[in-house]
Amino acid sequence: MIKDLENILKERNIRPTAMRLLVLEELQKQPAAMSLQDMEGAFEKADRITLFRTLKTFEEKGLIHSIEDGTGATKYALCEEGCECAPEDMHVHFYCNTCRETWCLPESKVPDMTLPDRFKAEEVKLLVKGICGNCGG
Repeated sequence: MIKDLENILKERNIRPTAMRLLVLEELQKQPAAMSLQDMEGAFEKADRITLFRTLKTFEEKGLIHSIEDGTGATKYALCEEGCECAPEDMHVHFYCNTCRETWCLPESKVPDMTLPDRFKAEEVKLLVKGICGNCGG
């Protein structure tokens, strides 16, 4: 298992440290996106700055993506295999008003849109809010 985690990090040119391996393992276990605060709860004795830097490194290297779901806390989720975090790779995110979890919906791609001449998309985000399947949606 550790070798698999190390390989995932090495494929993204991320040096596998003990903390990075633990954070990656935690992200893989989660069905929903996690905030820095969620991550702190999972690692009670970890330094907040180290966790933040680990998440930022993962994001910069395209291993995870960040989600702004309107709660004021940035959430993080693993990217799908082959994702380059380009606009065409972007998918819909779902925020549940009941359990307050944020879910990636990789099968629901952000629709293509036509932009005016000389406009270039660099980031696309689409958030749907409602009630998830776990809460009776």
